[in-house]
Amino acid sequence: MISGLELISPRAYGERGVPHDQWTELRKLDRLHYCEPPGFDSFYPVVRHADICEISKQPDLFLNRFGIVLESSEQKIALSAEDGIGQMRVIIGMDPPEHRDYRKVAVPWFTPRAIKRVDAVVQGSARHLVDTLVERASGGPGGNVGECEFANEVAAAHPLRVLSTILGVPQEQEPKILRLTNELFGGDDPDLQRKGDDRTKAMQELAMELFGLFNGIIEDRRANPTDDLASLLANGKVNGEPMGLMETVGYYLITFSAGHDTTKNALASGICALAQNPEEFEKLKRNPGLISSAVEEIVRWTSPVNYMKRVVAKDLDFHGQKLSKGDNVVLFYCSANRDEKVFEDPFTFQVDRNPNPHLGFGIGEHFCIGSHLARASQRAMLKELVSRIDSLELAGEPEQIHSSFVVGLKELPLRYRVSQDA
Repeated sequence: MISGLELISPRAYGERGVPHDQWTELRKLDRLHYCEPPGFDSFYPVVRHADICEISKQPDLFLNRFGIVLESSEQKIALSAEDGIGQMRVIIGMDPPEHRDYRKVAVPWFTPRAIKRVDAVVQGSARHLVDTLVERASGGPGGNVGECEFANEVAAAHPLRVLSTILGVPQEQEPKILRLTNELFGGDDPDLQRKGDDRTKAMQELAMELFGLFNGIIEDRRANPTDDLASLLANGKVNGEPMGLMETVGYYLITFSAGHDTTKNALASGICALAQNPEEFEKLKRNPGLISSAVEEIVRWTSPVNYMKRVVAKDLDFHGQKLSKGDNVVLFYCSANRDEKVFEDPFTFQVDRNPNPHLGFGIGEHFCIGSHLARASQRAMLKELVSRIDSLELAGEPEQIHSSFVVGLKELPLRYRVSQDA
């Protein structure tokens, strides 16, 4: 029977990929399966679309404040230090009514109308990166054929430029912030994690470096406010009082790191899917009006935020099954996005899928605050690729990040053919 280790172990994801076979088996069960994976706390995996929706809409019964990640024993030790990352308070780890009060600080900046102010940055970033691909192919031995490592050269660089702009990170510091976010979300990946035999000390150093970076921006924006998101957060108030320093730094941390890694992983894995399904890429070239639909399918297909943990607030009955106060339930969005009861042919990648009620941005109280910006960033990149690249194919084996929380590719070797009029 499924122990749960294959569902939650970062190493399992890196070595074997996303556990779709196990989720498919679990979706067939008529009750939640109890898992006791070695090295992790016990938990109930929630794998069906309907069950995740039901739990997500009851934040008073299923709590965030005890942590959203099911940590291994080693991770708990590394993150428990007094000066560690765990001391930064982020809105995704808050429950109502506190969560709603803090969420209000940034919501006005992330509406569809508000993010139009960064259209030029989003489109300029996508155009510049595809310019680079075109130039590389034009000057290469293959004439109009080029190769790149798409995950880092393009997928990581695009949201990095956008988020750096709106959060006030100077362009010259972008390589540093990329390294820090990789170390944060790739903390279990031997290629990405912060180096050091003492994992606790390494995470403390990472926390202090992140704190120093964002605190410097906060101080500057308080002294010299502008109309960007950095200033809005630096001078944000909750119930009429200025946000505390750890909450403000935490807001920067979650906006930058979550916004960057999720969009990067969606783009990398989405382009991988288009390379593996050339008929779908051709469909987009014939009908660019499908780009918005393609973005939704990419988010469904890739589900960059693989799961969120919730803790049961009190003893309760869940469809005839007894759950106890303190139990961990883990909401696997990636499984819900392959639910056979919701999606026709869920294991087929279709850029024109309709309807597409995916949970890639969550649902309910904690629905992704940056979803409109993430969609706009992906649309801009797809538009440039579809209009200027004739074909895509893998130039090597994609490599998965050792991470079970934010999942995706750390390497995507890609070969592409540039259009004659690119």
